Amino acid sequence: MAAPLPEKIQTAVVTGGARGLGAEIVRALHREGFRVVITDIEADAGAALASELDLAGETAVTATLDVNKPADFQEVLDKSVERWGSVEVLVNNAARTAVKPLLDIDPADFNAILTTNAGGTFAGSQIFGRHFKDRGYGRIVNLASLAGQNGGTATGAHYAASKGAILTLTKVFARDLASFGVTCNAIAPGPMDTPMVRSVITPDKMAAALANIPVGQLGDPVFVAELVALLAGPKASFVNGACWDVNGGIYMR
Repeated sequence: MAAPLPEKIQTAVVTGGARGLGAEIVRALHREGFRVVITDIEADAGAALASELDLAGETAVTATLDVNKPADFQEVLDKSVERWGSVEVLVNNAARTAVKPLLDIDPADFNAILTTNAGGTFAGSQIFGRHFKDRGYGRIVNLASLAGQNGGTATGAHYAASKGAILTLTKVFARDLASFGVTCNAIAPGPMDTPMVRSVITPDKMAAALANIPVGQLGDPVFVAELVALLAGPKASFVNGACWDVNGGIYMR
Protein backbone atom coordinates (compact mmCIF):
# COMPACT_ATOMS: atom_id res chain seq x y z
CA MET A 1 0.00 0.00 0.00
CA ALA A 2 1.29 3.40 -1.03
CA ALA A 3 1.67 5.47 2.12
CA PRO A 4 2.69 9.10 1.54
CA LEU A 5 6.38 9.83 1.81
CA PRO A 6 7.33 11.34 5.19
CA GLU A 7 8.66 14.51 3.59
CA LYS A 8 5.40 15.15 1.74
CA ILE A 9 3.19 17.80 3.29
CA GLN A 10 -0.15 16.21 4.04
CA THR A 11 -3.50 17.96 3.69
CA ALA A 12 -6.17 17.81 6.39
CA VAL A 13 -9.77 18.95 5.94
CA VAL A 14 -11.55 19.96 9.16
CA THR A 15 -15.31 20.50 9.29
CA GLY A 16 -16.60 23.15 11.67
CA GLY A 17 -13.02 24.37 11.88
CA ALA A 18 -13.58 28.10 12.30
CA ARG A 19 -14.41 28.30 15.99
CA GLY A 20 -14.20 26.51 19.33
CA LEU A 21 -12.74 23.01 19.40
CA GLY A 22 -12.61 22.97 15.61
CA ALA A 23 -10.27 25.96 15.57
CA GLU A 24 -8.01 24.30 18.15
CA ILE A 25 -7.90 21.18 15.98
CA VAL A 26 -6.90 23.27 12.98
CA ARG A 27 -4.13 24.96 14.99
CA ALA A 28 -2.82 21.62 16.30
CA LEU A 29 -2.71 20.06 12.85
CA HIS A 30 -0.97 23.12 11.43
CA ARG A 31 1.62 23.04 14.23
CA GLU A 32 2.33 19.43 13.35
CA GLY A 33 3.07 20.38 9.76
CA PHE A 34 -0.21 19.59 8.06
CA ARG A 35 -1.66 21.82 5.40
CA VAL A 36 -5.17 22.67 6.70
CA VAL A 37 -8.43 23.33 4.89
CA ILE A 38 -10.71 25.12 7.35
CA THR A 39 -14.29 24.37 6.37
CA ASP A 40 -17.32 25.96 8.01
CA ILE A 41 -20.58 27.67 7.22
CA GLU A 42 -19.07 30.86 8.69
CA ALA A 43 -16.64 32.06 6.04
CA ASP A 44 -15.41 35.17 7.88
CA ALA A 45 -14.35 33.29 11.03
CA GLY A 46 -12.53 30.71 8.93
CA ALA A 47 -10.74 33.41 6.97
CA ALA A 48 -9.54 35.07 10.17
CA LEU A 49 -8.10 31.79 11.44
CA ALA A 50 -6.41 31.06 8.12
CA SER A 51 -4.78 34.50 8.18
CA GLU A 52 -3.62 33.89 11.75
CA LEU A 53 -1.89 30.69 10.69
CA ASP A 54 -0.56 31.68 7.27
CA LEU A 55 -1.08 35.09 5.71
CA ALA A 56 0.26 33.81 2.41
CA GLY A 57 -2.50 31.20 2.17
CA GLU A 58 -0.11 28.40 1.29
CA THR A 59 -0.67 26.10 4.27
CA ALA A 60 -4.02 27.31 5.65
CA VAL A 61 -7.04 27.99 3.45
CA THR A 62 -10.79 28.16 3.92
CA ALA A 63 -13.82 26.67 2.22
CA THR A 64 -17.54 27.00 2.83
CA LEU A 65 -19.02 23.62 3.69
CA ASP A 66 -22.45 22.70 5.03
CA VAL A 67 -22.27 19.12 6.32
CA ASN A 68 -25.94 18.69 5.44
CA LYS A 69 -24.96 18.93 1.76
CA PRO A 70 -22.85 16.00 0.49
CA ALA A 71 -22.08 18.01 -2.66
CA ASP A 72 -20.14 20.46 -0.49
CA PHE A 73 -17.83 17.68 0.69
CA GLN A 74 -17.22 16.60 -2.89
CA GLU A 75 -16.50 20.17 -3.99
CA VAL A 76 -13.98 20.72 -1.19
CA LEU A 77 -12.29 17.42 -1.98
CA ASP A 78 -12.16 18.13 -5.72
CA LYS A 79 -10.72 21.62 -5.24
CA SER A 80 -8.16 20.39 -2.72
CA VAL A 81 -7.02 17.61 -5.04
CA GLU A 82 -6.87 20.04 -7.95
CA ARG A 83 -4.61 22.36 -5.96
CA TRP A 84 -2.38 19.91 -4.07
CA GLY A 85 -2.89 16.53 -5.71
CA SER A 86 -4.40 14.73 -2.74
CA VAL A 87 -6.00 14.91 0.69
CA GLU A 88 -4.80 12.60 3.46
CA VAL A 89 -6.97 13.50 6.48
CA LEU A 90 -10.62 14.25 7.21
CA VAL A 91 -11.69 15.46 10.65
CA ASN A 92 -15.45 15.30 11.16
CA ASN A 93 -15.91 17.93 13.85
CA ALA A 94 -18.95 20.00 12.82
CA ALA A 95 -22.04 19.37 14.92
CA ARG A 96 -25.15 20.97 16.35
CA THR A 97 -25.71 20.93 20.10
CA ALA A 98 -29.26 20.72 21.38
CA VAL A 99 -30.63 20.75 24.92
CA LYS A 100 -34.27 19.85 25.55
CA PRO A 101 -36.20 17.53 27.87
CA LEU A 102 -36.75 14.11 26.33
CA LEU A 103 -40.54 14.26 26.13
CA ASP A 104 -40.49 17.78 24.65
CA ILE A 105 -38.29 16.99 21.63
CA ASP A 106 -40.14 17.40 18.35
CA PRO A 107 -39.47 14.45 16.02
CA ALA A 108 -38.53 16.90 13.28
CA ASP A 109 -35.87 18.43 15.54
CA PHE A 110 -34.61 14.96 16.46
CA ASN A 111 -34.22 14.08 12.78
CA ALA A 112 -32.53 17.41 12.00
CA ILE A 113 -29.86 16.89 14.66
CA LEU A 114 -29.24 13.32 13.48
CA THR A 115 -28.98 14.53 9.88
CA THR A 116 -26.39 17.18 10.71
CA ASN A 117 -24.25 15.29 13.20
CA ALA A 118 -24.42 11.65 12.12
CA GLY A 119 -25.47 12.28 8.52
CA GLY A 120 -22.68 14.79 8.00
CA THR A 121 -20.12 12.39 9.42
CA PHE A 122 -21.39 9.62 7.15
CA ALA A 123 -21.38 11.77 4.01
CA GLY A 124 -17.91 13.16 4.64
CA SER A 125 -16.42 9.79 5.53
CA GLN A 126 -17.97 8.15 2.48
CA ILE A 127 -16.86 10.80 -0.01
CA PHE A 128 -13.35 11.21 1.37
CA GLY A 129 -13.15 7.47 2.05
CA ARG A 130 -13.41 6.77 -1.68
CA HIS A 131 -10.47 9.09 -2.31
CA PHE A 132 -8.43 7.53 0.49
CA LYS A 133 -9.21 4.02 -0.76
CA ASP A 134 -8.06 4.89 -4.28
CA ARG A 135 -4.80 6.34 -2.92
CA GLY A 136 -4.14 3.48 -0.51
CA TYR A 137 -3.85 5.81 2.48
CA GLY A 138 -6.04 8.01 4.66
CA ARG A 139 -7.02 9.07 8.14
CA ILE A 140 -10.55 9.80 9.34
CA VAL A 141 -11.00 11.23 12.84
CA ASN A 142 -14.54 11.68 14.16
CA LEU A 143 -15.53 13.86 17.09
CA ALA A 144 -18.03 11.87 19.12
CA SER A 145 -18.98 12.70 22.71
CA LEU A 146 -19.40 11.35 26.21
CA ALA A 147 -23.12 11.90 25.56
CA GLY A 148 -23.01 9.18 22.91
CA GLN A 149 -21.69 6.74 25.49
CA ASN A 150 -23.75 7.46 28.61
CA GLY A 151 -26.91 8.86 27.04
CA GLY A 152 -26.10 12.45 27.91
CA THR A 153 -26.89 14.43 31.04
CA ALA A 154 -26.55 18.08 30.08
CA THR A 155 -27.61 17.57 26.46
CA GLY A 156 -30.73 16.37 24.69
CA ALA A 157 -31.54 12.85 23.55
CA HIS A 158 -31.22 13.90 19.91
CA TYR A 159 -27.63 15.09 20.44
CA ALA A 160 -26.72 11.99 22.45
CA ALA A 161 -28.24 9.68 19.84
CA SER A 162 -26.35 11.42 17.04
CA LYS A 163 -23.04 11.01 18.83
CA GLY A 164 -23.78 7.36 19.54
CA ALA A 165 -24.40 6.91 15.83
CA ILE A 166 -21.02 8.50 15.09
CA LEU A 167 -19.33 5.92 17.30
CA THR A 168 -20.99 3.13 15.32
CA LEU A 169 -20.09 4.74 11.99
CA THR A 170 -16.48 4.94 13.16
CA LYS A 171 -16.40 1.15 13.59
CA VAL A 172 -18.06 0.53 10.22
CA PHE A 173 -15.67 2.75 8.25
CA ALA A 174 -12.70 1.40 10.22
CA ARG A 175 -13.63 -2.17 9.36
CA ASP A 176 -14.41 -1.63 5.70
CA LEU A 177 -11.48 0.65 4.81
CA ALA A 178 -8.67 -0.86 6.90
CA SER A 179 -7.36 -3.13 4.14
CA PHE A 180 -6.86 -0.09 1.91
CA GLY A 181 -4.51 1.70 4.29
CA VAL A 182 -7.26 3.88 5.77
CA THR A 183 -7.93 4.18 9.50
CA CYS A 184 -10.98 5.66 11.21
CA ASN A 185 -11.06 6.58 14.89
CA ALA A 186 -13.21 8.63 17.23
CA ILE A 187 -12.60 10.85 20.23
CA ALA A 188 -15.33 11.18 22.85
CA PRO A 189 -14.76 14.31 24.93
CA GLY A 190 -16.61 15.02 28.12
CA PRO A 191 -17.35 18.64 29.05
CA MET A 192 -14.60 20.80 27.58
CA ASP A 193 -13.72 24.35 28.55
CA THR A 194 -15.20 25.84 25.38
CA PRO A 195 -17.74 28.61 24.73
CA MET A 196 -20.26 25.99 23.59
CA VAL A 197 -20.03 24.04 26.85
CA ARG A 198 -20.14 27.20 28.93
CA SER A 199 -23.31 28.24 27.12
CA VAL A 200 -24.91 25.00 28.35
CA ILE A 201 -23.28 24.86 31.80
CA THR A 202 -24.02 28.40 32.90
CA PRO A 203 -22.18 29.94 35.90
CA ASP A 204 -24.96 29.00 38.31
CA LYS A 205 -24.63 25.34 37.26
CA MET A 206 -20.84 25.15 37.07
CA ALA A 207 -20.11 24.15 40.68
CA ALA A 208 -22.55 21.25 40.51
CA ALA A 209 -21.19 20.17 37.13
CA LEU A 210 -17.59 20.14 38.37
CA ALA A 211 -18.62 18.15 41.44
CA ASN A 212 -19.76 15.36 39.11
CA ILE A 213 -16.38 15.18 37.34
CA PRO A 214 -13.92 13.01 39.29
CA VAL A 215 -10.93 15.21 38.39
CA GLY A 216 -12.93 18.34 39.30
CA GLN A 217 -12.32 20.41 36.18
CA LEU A 218 -13.41 20.92 32.59
CA GLY A 219 -11.35 19.34 29.84
CA ASP A 220 -8.69 21.16 27.86
CA PRO A 221 -9.69 21.50 24.18
CA VAL A 222 -6.04 21.94 23.19
CA PHE A 223 -5.28 18.42 24.47
CA VAL A 224 -8.16 16.98 22.45
CA ALA A 225 -6.90 18.86 19.40
CA GLU A 226 -3.41 17.42 19.87
CA LEU A 227 -4.93 13.95 20.14
CA VAL A 228 -6.66 14.52 16.79
CA ALA A 229 -3.31 15.46 15.26
CA LEU A 230 -1.73 12.31 16.71
CA LEU A 231 -4.43 10.06 15.23
CA ALA A 232 -4.17 11.91 11.91
CA GLY A 233 -0.48 11.15 11.52
CA PRO A 234 1.21 8.34 9.57
CA LYS A 235 2.52 6.75 12.78
CA ALA A 236 -1.03 5.99 13.97
CA SER A 237 -1.43 3.14 11.49
CA PHE A 238 -2.17 0.49 14.15
CA VAL A 239 -4.95 2.49 15.79
CA ASN A 240 -8.24 1.74 14.06
CA GLY A 241 -11.88 1.66 15.08
CA ALA A 242 -11.03 3.01 18.52
CA CYS A 243 -12.83 5.52 20.70
CA TRP A 244 -10.52 7.66 22.81
CA ASP A 245 -12.26 8.81 26.00
CA VAL A 246 -11.36 12.25 27.37
CA ASN A 247 -13.89 12.83 30.13
CA GLY A 248 -12.13 13.29 33.47
CA GLY A 249 -13.34 9.91 34.71
CA ILE A 250 -17.07 10.56 34.32
CA TYR A 251 -17.44 7.44 32.19
CA MET A 252 -15.09 4.49 32.65
CA ARG A 253 -15.03 1.22 30.74
